[in-house]
Amino acid sequence: MNLAMAQDLQQDSFSTSKGELVINFVKHASLFFEFDGKIIHIDPVARMGNYEIYPDADLIIITHHHGDHLDLNAIEQIKKENTKIIFTEKCKELSENISDFIVIKIGDVLTINGLEIEAIPAYNIENKRPNGHPFHPKGEGNAYILTFGDKRVLIGGDTENTPEIKSLKNIDIAFLPMNLPYTMTIEMVVDAAKAFRPKVLYPYHYGDTDTSTLVELLKAENDIEVRIKKM
Repeated sequence: MNLAMAQDLQQDSFSTSKGELVINFVKHASLFFEFDGKIIHIDPVARMGNYEIYPDADLIIITHHHGDHLDLNAIEQIKKENTKIIFTEKCKELSENISDFIVIKIGDVLTINGLEIEAIPAYNIENKRPNGHPFHPKGEGNAYILTFGDKRVLIGGDTENTPEIKSLKNIDIAFLPMNLPYTMTIEMVVDAAKAFRPKVLYPYHYGDTDTSTLVELLKAENDIEVRIKKM
């Protein structure tokens, strides 16, 4: 498939110790990676992109069970016979028609198709529903650290600037969510980025948030490159 024809799909590429890593930016929290002859889809959701023409997945990774991250129809469109699927426990409960998946729990480190995947918690501290419950309670959703050769990539999922995020080390590329009331304020993203200092920061899942403010607030951090994509 010619990805350039796939609805103006945005791409960035990075050199790693095991070859080129290509990141394809779909929309919202949906991404897919090309690496070492494999296709890795993150939170594929049909309303975010044209999954009928995107490449089939060798690996599908889901951060949590909300409908803008877990879409069983999109999964079926890109799943092939030997596709590996990573779910949370909550995703498992909502996926009766999909049987071939692996549940990954917080703290797990798995190697699948040669890719190391580490699960850390993704949750709210401050942002809550009117009944006082967090939009994303601790323990239900995951963020992931994916290791592509010598590059470590953080997929934040739906999280705030939690202690677990801020204590990370050696992150080369980070995707952090930035929309209210569900995830982070711009200031929370800035706080997290200054704490764990990714080499490249992509805000994603940002809705109508003004990304130029993030760029301005981090412009003095010369070792953190902020890249803005239409997400």
